[in-house]
Amino acid sequence: MTAPQPRPRSLPPLTLGKVGFGGAPLGNLFTAIDDEAAHAAVDAAWDSGIRYFDTAPHYGLGLSERRLGAALRDHPRDDYVLSTKVGRLLDPVPDVDPADIHAADDQGFEVPATVTRRWDFTADGVRRSIEESLERLGLSRIDIAYLHDPDDHVEQALDEAYPALEKLREEGVLRAIGVGMNQSAVPTRFVTETDIDVVLLAGRYTLLDQSASRDLLPAAEARGVAIVLGGVFNSGLLADPRNAATYDYAPAPPELIDRALEIEQICLEHGVPLRAAALQFGLAHPAVASALIGIRDAAQARDCAAMAGVPIPEMLWQSLRERGLIDRDNEV
Repeated sequence: MTAPQPRPRSLPPLTLGKVGFGGAPLGNLFTAIDDEAAHAAVDAAWDSGIRYFDTAPHYGLGLSERRLGAALRDHPRDDYVLSTKVGRLLDPVPDVDPADIHAADDQGFEVPATVTRRWDFTADGVRRSIEESLERLGLSRIDIAYLHDPDDHVEQALDEAYPALEKLREEGVLRAIGVGMNQSAVPTRFVTETDIDVVLLAGRYTLLDQSASRDLLPAAEARGVAIVLGGVFNSGLLADPRNAATYDYAPAPPELIDRALEIEQICLEHGVPLRAAALQFGLAHPAVASALIGIRDAAQARDCAAMAGVPIPEMLWQSLRERGLIDRDNEV
């Protein structure tokens, strides 16, 4: 098979910055926050230099998009990059009282289920999704639209959803097309088979899981496709590796907790917070443009920005390689 070749770009590349604002917590992921706290988190991120903001209809059944759009309305539209996602439409549920606590969303978001998610990777579904996202955001354009978790809809996403996004990109409604997934195999297909601009990869290139270095990252680098990392803390284990930690949104297995604790000990020996090493490990790869971190409040926003600037000695990475905790050929 012919190796993928870099391709010319009709638009200049988007400047994402090292750290992006992950908007799932603005949709009340796991724990509810109020509108004021959501706005303060965005303001603190902005003041810390963050200019890339990501959201999705899935996050809080549209709540994250509404909150993020409201907070960003205070800033010039050309001064930031915004991404949202397609693949899940929100359909109204008749006769549901928003105050009914028994109607809570069943996918981890503390919101009343006044709408329901429906998978839709058709061309019409993509256009409807973008139109509704623009309305919730209160914006006239989206910078990046990601195909969101098309694991069970790969062929339809390739054959119907992706061409629809191409047309929207040509029309100027979008600047870039992406795919966002928790695996690397399917995104590698998008990189090699389409004219995609960016991949949002969650949890598969971290201090605990470097599997994407074997397929997606080399293909993206060869093709000139940007990688945005999600889940650099593996849903918490690389932020605070204790017995109650989670990994991929589930209780962490004991062997992974032990591995994370070993990495943390090496970081401490070099005077580096584990969070800083987890973030900067991913950012060091030449294919990686940015890392999205879910931000719940102003303190987290400031901390994430600070962790990107912590000096990390080469000896820390060397120690991790010698202990077999990161692959020897990974670029840090």
